[in-house]
Amino acid sequence: MTSGSHTDITDSTAQATVDAPLRLWLKPNAPPTGHVDGAWWPRSRALTDELAALTDVLTSRLGPVTRVAFAADAWHPVAVADRAVRLTALRPREKNIVRVSGSDGRQLTLLVVPPEAPAEAGHDAVMLAARRANSAEPADILAAAGLLPVVPQQKVHRAWRPRLRTRHPHR
Repeated sequence: MTSGSHTDITDSTAQATVDAPLRLWLKPNAPPTGHVDGAWWPRSRALTDELAALTDVLTSRLGPVTRVAFAADAWHPVAVADRAVRLTALRPREKNIVRVSGSDGRQLTLLVVPPEAPAEAGHDAVMLAARRANSAEPADILAAAGLLPVVPQQKVHRAWRPRLRTRHPHR
């Protein structure tokens, strides 16, 4: 059931994914590094069907999960009942991630591997995202795994500016 900006989630809606293990990889529990804290490879784009298992597992790191922020154009959210988790949309430029927040304010940002990703490419993406030293942006991780086209870096041309002459106070 949906009430305002809160959606209730129950384990019974995730019946299709109960038999399959959760595909979640997290960086070691250490000071945060990079853009993501790990990767989640859901089995469908039905957000609330996938959330029950994800929030249950992340409770060990975050405490009770109170909020999930997601890229609205990548999911098909539906309302279900039992426990409240606030669902919010990310800004349009924040793609390929979900942000999961606990009741104490701690937050994890997870790379979302597309459910339809081929096994080898999906595995490569989650392993790259979960590396301790990974500092790549989500789109770069997916591109390195072959799940997004590689966008060539544009050269930045800096305008020539003359140096300002300054007096040296020690002369």
